[in-house]
Amino acid sequence: MTGPSVTKRLYTGALLLGVATFAVSLIAVSVGPFSVPFSSTFSTMLDLVGFGNSTADPTEQAIIQSIRLPRIFLAFIVGAALGISGGVMQALFRNSMADPGIIGVSSGGAAGAVFVIALGLNTLSAFFLPLGAFIGSMIAMTVVFLIANVGGRFSMATLLLGGIAVSSFLSAITTAVIILTDDLTVQRQIIFWIAGGVDTARWEAVQIASPIILFGVIITIFAARDLNLLLVSEDEARSLGVRVGLVRSVLMISASLITGAAVAFSGIIAFVGLVVPHVMRLIVGADHRVLLPLSALAGGLFLLVADTAARIILSPAELRVGIVTAMFGAPFFVYLLVKNRSRVSML
Repeated sequence: MTGPSVTKRLYTGALLLGVATFAVSLIAVSVGPFSVPFSSTFSTMLDLVGFGNSTADPTEQAIIQSIRLPRIFLAFIVGAALGISGGVMQALFRNSMADPGIIGVSSGGAAGAVFVIALGLNTLSAFFLPLGAFIGSMIAMTVVFLIANVGGRFSMATLLLGGIAVSSFLSAITTAVIILTDDLTVQRQIIFWIAGGVDTARWEAVQIASPIILFGVIITIFAARDLNLLLVSEDEARSLGVRVGLVRSVLMISASLITGAAVAFSGIIAFVGLVVPHVMRLIVGADHRVLLPLSALAGGLFLLVADTAARIILSPAELRVGIVTAMFGAPFFVYLLVKNRSRVSML
């Protein structure tokens, strides 16, 4: 793919996804148990960026600015993190069925969150829960990397198997805590968190998660060219000056970091990192200079749509967004299994 073609595809895709995201955001701000007129929504959003004056009443402004917008922003950045992480994992493992949680990051986050809830630390500060989840994710990632480096030689196969083992172990611990806890309130909080959602989003969460995720996304996008070369041939990549081991490790750690940050503030939201990169690869091709940034944008849009659907399907009650993504993603996963039953590696 030539340079101009890459740029054209990237800019065209980004423009289309950006317009779609803005349109869905307007809908997401307006709908819910308390409906806000589109005119009030649009004028308030223009007012926030310095154009015109809002026509919304104080109640509508409070709902838009303090509840709906933080939720929209958090849904988008979490979806973006999962989308681009899934693209990286599918590339590194050369498998279209890989996802961001494949090396235990999601299970580690769940275990960390469960311990915070079980010990009651989440009642002391709202940020102990995401902090515990993030620490759990990073511990799980570290353990899996240590397993993969046993004997001094890094192995992707060992990394995958180590991730499966660590995920299974942590999932067993999480289940044990739920079963052994007598407090029904604690059980409900744990199950509620594991189901995944952004309904408790606040601007503070957006401000903390955004820099971590943005940092990881930037690193990943800058490494996209080297990732392309690595997938063609590791020997050819080395001959062109690519430090294969370093690039692989940086991408793996970066993807794990932003997945951990996403899980910390949203719980476990399945299938975004599986579905989005796969679909985008079919649309824009396998050039990761285009695929990774567009997977981030599409992941943000996908989760925003799913969260909006979660709010209106059973209105005034709400579904957890993780349930909505699973309802869509599980059939897609079955489709991938059938399609790849004799060949699980990507072409």
